Amino acid sequence: MEILEQMGAEGHEQVVMVSDAGSGLKAIIAIHDTTLGPACGGTRIWPYESEQEAMWDALRLSRAMTYKAAAADLPLGGGKGVIIADSHTAKTEALIRAYGRFVDTLGGRYLTTTDVGTTGRDLEYIKQETDYVVGLPITSGGSGDTSIMTGLGIYMGMKACAKEIWGSDSLMGKTVAMQGFGKVAIQTAHHLMKEDAKLVVTDVFDGALDRARDLGLAVVAPDDIYDVDCDIFAPCALGGVINPASIARLKCKLVAGGANNQLFSDTDGESLHRLGIIYGPDYILNSGGIINAEAEIGRQYNSDRAREKTERIYEIMERVIARSKREEIPTAKAADRLAEDRLSSVRSIRRVYRSR
Repeated sequence: MEILEQMGAEGHEQVVMVSDAGSGLKAIIAIHDTTLGPACGGTRIWPYESEQEAMWDALRLSRAMTYKAAAADLPLGGGKGVIIADSHTAKTEALIRAYGRFVDTLGGRYLTTTDVGTTGRDLEYIKQETDYVVGLPITSGGSGDTSIMTGLGIYMGMKACAKEIWGSDSLMGKTVAMQGFGKVAIQTAHHLMKEDAKLVVTDVFDGALDRARDLGLAVVAPDDIYDVDCDIFAPCALGGVINPASIARLKCKLVAGGANNQLFSDTDGESLHRLGIIYGPDYILNSGGIINAEAEIGRQYNSDRAREKTERIYEIMERVIARSKREEIPTAKAADRLAEDRLSSVRSIRRVYRSR
């Protein structure tokens, strides 16, 4: 599918491709929908194999951000930035600041924050070039590490799903297989451990596995995580891991984690539904990060406000489950309809966000 055709099919408003020879920057910024407010989404730094792969990632992630903000009742639209580079070897101050200058040219239509490969320090560099950045470190007047609220939100979503499956939202004694053990997964794990849940962890990085072992957690090889006999399978790495091959291996009642775009396709959500496996839609459960960042836009950051809104993810997940049962549709589709209802209700009065 051609890029403009794909944009039109998925409702994208704008895609910007940027390049800076001096810093080596090659990036794509995708703005999906600004009906509810300025597009907001993290900047991902990843060594994509091709520009087409980077484009596809930016388009799908920006669309997910629109649905995430809409479902979380935030005054934000969806956007995403991707930088084609290895964050471990190619990330420099010049590259990040050059990217910040391009963000600034969008005049507030896109607000950026952290994602895979970016840190609070990177946001401080971006801040030197533009005001259109959120999630800055607390020491810089921002809301700080988004993984804290993201982890809390995933935990609250898990509990709401657990109540539907087991009649109680207690996770005591439940086995959770965590695929990926980065910052968000660690924050989620702390909540689970306080409830005496049993965790089995994998990751492709040895350092992450060492952190898991230091916490006394069981560790398995990356490909073995799908075969763990568990109650909850928690994808907390990259997307597309819930697919026909992995679904055939799952031994759980619930799929709920922090990764974006966990379903490889819509049909995979339908497959889980047919098997009686509840899926906690990723953009519902992992919206704590954007909720936390939004709490600093146009006001002094208030952690209590951010926490209170993040804890509402429990109620939002309950609404998704109720709609899924009422309409006899997968939870992924129920979540989409929840977000689309809000977008439709506002779209007639506000078409395109403009910076004022």
